Order: sequence, then structure tokens, then C-alpha cells
Amino acid sequence: MHLSEINIYPVKSLKGISLNEAVVEGRGLRHDRRWMLVDEKNQFLTQREFPVMARIGIEFDGDRFTASIDDRSIEVPMSPSTDEYHTAKIWNSTVRSQYYPAEIDKWFSESLGINCRLVAMPEGAHRAVSPFYAIRQFKDAVSYADGYPFMILSEASLQDLNSRLSEPVPMNRFRPNFVVSGAEPFAEDKWKIILIGSTVFHVVKPSERCVLTTVDQEKGEKTGKEPLRTLSIFRSYKGKVLFGQNLIAENAGGVVKVGQALEVLERAR
Repeated sequence: MHLSEINIYPVKSLKGISLNEAVVEGRGLRHDRRWMLVDEKNQFLTQREFPVMARIGIEFDGDRFTASIDDRSIEVPMSPSTDEYHTAKIWNSTVRSQYYPAEIDKWFSESLGINCRLVAMPEGAHRAVSPFYAIRQFKDAVSYADGYPFMILSEASLQDLNSRLSEPVPMNRFRPNFVVSGAEPFAEDKWKIILIGSTVFHVVKPSERCVLTTVDQEKGEKTGKEPLRTLSIFRSYKGKVLFGQNLIAENAGGVVKVGQALEVLERAR
């Protein structure tokens, strides 16, 4: 088994970026979901309500990135130039966030058709992983991702799903950080501890799926009820649709690379 894809999603719910290698940090891969769009109540925005978010691409260049959609683009410093901080809300958690100036907010607002603001997660901010699944309670942290620092999915699991669909869906519907080749379908469900490169990852919780999986990531449009409807038939547990696994890194600082072997150190009982 080996990594066939590494993906990051710098601004939560915007278009992802595929990488050949990435640095493992405690709260996720470097630059993964370190930025987020919020509404006027500081509540996070996602493709669930605004599928057009999938069409805004991000490209890094030194200490800034360019956001673009159609023929419009804007350069954004990785660190905001303001000293404006507020508490941003993600599901049931909150985190101290640094806010960008009005001209950047205006570009994103016009692109999405809703008043919104761009925020960044400062280095000193701490958003804890749920203590029920943390390997180090109250110390394990996560970025602006829904709940966990990393998510893994196997090519075989997607192939199994697509064999049940009238129209197959691509991997980007599920927005994984790691894609694994050479595994059996749903093998990731049986892993407890894995090794990729020099990094040990704990497999802590299945990834719960929602209507975001029905958004065409190229068009930024909802496509209907699939693949969520089919997943709910054979991948449902206690009312939750499960597909892929969430991970927490035991040790940060390593580099993961496409092509690296994945070794299972311990299997779930």
C-alpha cells in the first residue's frame, strides 16, 4: 500500500490543491485549512450552503496566495495586515482568528454573492480535537477542518462505491488529505495505527458524510442525492453515513510524499 494522492484545502471549503509532498503539523498538513470564510455573525461558511465555493481556486507564491474564479483574482498575504481578532465559530467549537481588511473581504463577498470575511488561524490559536477521540486529551489540535487534522480514503473504497452508482464520482467529492492505493475496499476501517514515512498516525474516528459530497467540485453545483443516497444504504451506522477515516499524528515535523509506503502498525479489534 502506498500514498497515491496528497491534498490540502487552504481555505476551508474552497478548491483543493494536490501536492507531491507535504509537511505534517500537529493541526494538519502545512497550509491545510488555515484560512476560512465567515458570515456577519462570525459563523463559518461551507459548500453545504454555498456550493459555488468549490470554484474558487488557491495558488501559493511565497508569502501570499492568489484566489481566483473565472476571470477574477486577488492576491492575499498569508498573514493579515490587521490587528483585528474575533472568535470564529465552527460547528460547536470556537477559535480566536485574525481578520483580513475590507478590500479582501469585498472580493470574496462579490465572488460568492454573500457578505463574508476571510479569517486566518494564528500560530498561537488552539482548537482542541474532541476529547472523546484525542490521543492526548486537550492537547491534540485541529485547524479549521470540521473536526480532525487529517482524513484518509482508499482508491478501492471509492471504486466499490462507484460500482454501485449509475454515474461514478471522483475522489474530490470526499476531500481527503491522503489517498491510498493497493488496499482492499474499506481496509482503512480496520486500521488503528499506521506509519507513513516517519510519521505515526492514529486512526481515531470514521469520517461522517453530508450533502457536500453531492457538490460537483468543478462546476460548484449540487448534482442531486448521489453519492450520499447510495452510501446511506450500505455505509450507515447509527444514522451517520461513514466513508474514510480521520487521523491524528503522533509526531509532527515529518514529510509525507506521494509514493511512500503505508504500513499498518496496529489493527482495530
